[in-house]
Amino acid sequence: MTLIRNEDLIQSVADALQYISYYHPPDFISALHQAWRREQSPAARDAMAQILVNSRLCAEGKRPICQDTGIVTVFLDIGMAVRWEGGTPLADLVNAGVRRAYRLPDNVLRASILADPLGARANTGDNTPAVIHTRLVAGDKLDVRLAAKGGGSENKARLAMLNPSDSLADWVIETLPGMGAGWCPPGMLGIGVGGTAEQAMVLAKESLMDAIDIHELRRRGPANRAEELRLEIFARANELGIGAQGLGGLTTVLDVKILDYPTHAASLPVAMIPNCAATRHAHFTLDGGGPAELAPPPLSQWPKLDWDPGAGSRRVNLNRVTRAETASWRPGETLLLSGTLLTGRDAAHKRLLAMLEAGEPLPPGVDLDNKFIYYVGPVDAVRDEVIGPAGPTTATRMDKFTDDLLARTGILGTIGKAERGPAGIEAIRRHGAVYLIAVGGAAYLVSKAIRAARIIAFADLGMEAIHEFEVRDMPVTVAVDSRGESVHHSGPALWRDKIAEIRTIEIS
Repeated sequence: MTLIRNEDLIQSVADALQYISYYHPPDFISALHQAWRREQSPAARDAMAQILVNSRLCAEGKRPICQDTGIVTVFLDIGMAVRWEGGTPLADLVNAGVRRAYRLPDNVLRASILADPLGARANTGDNTPAVIHTRLVAGDKLDVRLAAKGGGSENKARLAMLNPSDSLADWVIETLPGMGAGWCPPGMLGIGVGGTAEQAMVLAKESLMDAIDIHELRRRGPANRAEELRLEIFARANELGIGAQGLGGLTTVLDVKILDYPTHAASLPVAMIPNCAATRHAHFTLDGGGPAELAPPPLSQWPKLDWDPGAGSRRVNLNRVTRAETASWRPGETLLLSGTLLTGRDAAHKRLLAMLEAGEPLPPGVDLDNKFIYYVGPVDAVRDEVIGPAGPTTATRMDKFTDDLLARTGILGTIGKAERGPAGIEAIRRHGAVYLIAVGGAAYLVSKAIRAARIIAFADLGMEAIHEFEVRDMPVTVAVDSRGESVHHSGPALWRDKIAEIRTIEIS
């Protein structure tokens, strides 16, 4: 019988969560680097370069890859010959490890978990509780796989109860474009097939714990139907031209994973969950000999890229920019922003509009006239930082507020990630505003452009409080211009046609 000590599990969970907050898996870095080398779309290539540069900075500085440090999911395979120290519930031990990881002073991680999701939605303050899956297996060891899953990619999860005769590949290819770019491609697609609805979802999540190996599968060839489908979906998904950050390009997915389970004769449950560019997962085993040891990867695994944000970019002074100037910007154009901008997410937008509706003055310091709002919930600063990693959140969630806020204020534009929906685009067009995107998955790199930061309103909202940022040369791309033209529409359409031309030439 193996005795697993409480402290060994707690510390191992904490160490693993810290580890994955700043170290990308080597397989992801290698796959993304190869995709960057092949990419022909300048916008997608630049986005991937920022993700790679950000990844190396995080590995060197031991700070989070993304400001959204995720909801923790843990898979525990418990050997039936394992004994436990004391009577503490297993979930309490795992959550103690999560709590220790997210509160570590040297690398504070953002607490994003809210209790009472249908009511007060109060932040638990330490990112607990985790989502825990347990399974009793043969043996005398504890096998642990864990991940920290960001909300942007998790929100794009899809479930369908297909007919047994339906095509899985067709469903994926029909569904993927509707998921938009909020999951921060390029990344992996995890697909679960069979069982029941909830089993398919768990299988999809579990599949994302595996390493990227599609290149090995292509080299050796498929050995079963699931592997055939992996190759088919991989090829067809990349022919969609969605590209990095949805800007259009050759690579949308880096791998496709499929796990299946026996199912009812009348059913074909299918779940799909994407992993974003901040792919974070770890695997360790406890055998009673102490906490797990996760060896730091060598920095040589990261490529050194000569990324120049100033090349071909227009410099913009946010303190002097005018509506006439923003009207000249076009989708796909890259900008370097310097000056003052304000932050705001869902909760702040809701409060601001409630105050405006009630005829109340906005909080002191919240002057929106001729300003840009950055959709961000940053990580707390540590050591000598001005602010922690501060990458963009998915802008689509703010579409419901956009028209009212633009109508009631003098906001020039907004900054986030991914596409805007029809309502958001129409509001931007109607009010002559613009929408810019920063690269999702490059949060630490973005934070380097923030030279000063302070909370000016709604401090009780934690990471959703309104901050004032002073930025210098913050890299962004024009996503929706003042005429309502969106790069997330034109970019993928352009590259879908280009990829079709490339395939035709290859075949001929």
